[in-house]
Amino acid sequence: MGLTEREREIVELLRREPLIGPAEIAERVGSSRAAVNVHLSNLGRKGVILGRGYILSSQPPVVVVGGANVDIKARSSAAAIPRTSNPGHTSTTPGGVGRNIAENLARLGTPTHLIAALGRDPHGERLLSDTRDAGVMLDHVHRSTHPTGSYTALLDTDGEMLVAVADMTATDDLRPEHLRSARELITHAAMLVLDGNLPAATSAHLLDLARMNDVRVVIDPVSVPKAARLAPLLSAERPIFAITPNRDELAALTDRDAVTDDALTDAAAVLHGRGVRHVWVRLGADGSLLSSQGEIHKLTAIPAEVEDVTGAGDAMLAAFAHALLAGHSPVLAARYGHAAAALTLESEHTVRPDLTEHMLEERTTHDAL
Repeated sequence: MGLTEREREIVELLRREPLIGPAEIAERVGSSRAAVNVHLSNLGRKGVILGRGYILSSQPPVVVVGGANVDIKARSSAAAIPRTSNPGHTSTTPGGVGRNIAENLARLGTPTHLIAALGRDPHGERLLSDTRDAGVMLDHVHRSTHPTGSYTALLDTDGEMLVAVADMTATDDLRPEHLRSARELITHAAMLVLDGNLPAATSAHLLDLARMNDVRVVIDPVSVPKAARLAPLLSAERPIFAITPNRDELAALTDRDAVTDDALTDAAAVLHGRGVRHVWVRLGADGSLLSSQGEIHKLTAIPAEVEDVTGAGDAMLAAFAHALLAGHSPVLAARYGHAAAALTLESEHTVRPDLTEHMLEERTTHDAL
């Protein structure tokens, strides 16, 4: 964790006596209260102390940096007819790729910090409240002068997305200087998860921080335009542990018009040459392909009764990261990802509120039988 000798001394004291206050800590370690407060603040930034109290993390946290917004979903009651009004119903829920990944991780029991930009408006306050209630730590959220982002999706009667519009102005303005308070947290993270919504300069800054501190990075490209924005940042000088594109995003990352089935491994090899260790290509109903620097694994999708497609990819990446941190192989972690996607597809929620590690294990085991 990179703790100083005095920080380790304080941590051991807190483990023995979690209700001890700063004044007594200072007396026990032979220091001033002011100095102890500085040490406690540093331990919070490094993710050793969770939240506002002196609750100690049993493991370094995952840090997710990316988009947070409200999801506005309109679902047609019958097969949608273009260019006219369709009867249906709408809902508004917390969303954003980074935020969804963070909530899924927290629900699976992984200590997780989210760094995102939220406006000072009712949508921002709701996102803070709902995300914190799900167990995500939000000490380093940036409060932007821009409105909180929104994602509006039109779903057909079967839950498949017809079209979506994203307003991510607040995230587009999340700059490296807004991350200064989180530097210690990021450099001591168990894993750094980035989504493609971030500005290129911010992504580059985070990748450089991770490289200098040997932090594993997992990237979700999010979309074709944002994958194209990420592509110039990928190089052997900035090693990436894993990237999780779909077929079209893989084409954008490798400067191709398209990637056929026969070309998947060749395109993945291009990213390996740019410093990416694992390329996990998501292929929807056709499953996925995991390329691990020469080792190719084809995984089948887990059957699901689709209720709503929104958020399935975010759950997939979160379960993948959770399983990796538990020590599972990338292949088994990918299977956990497929289980999380299936469970989320069967839920009307963007993030399934009852998601647990036990559910993932059961679905993964059942699919293997």
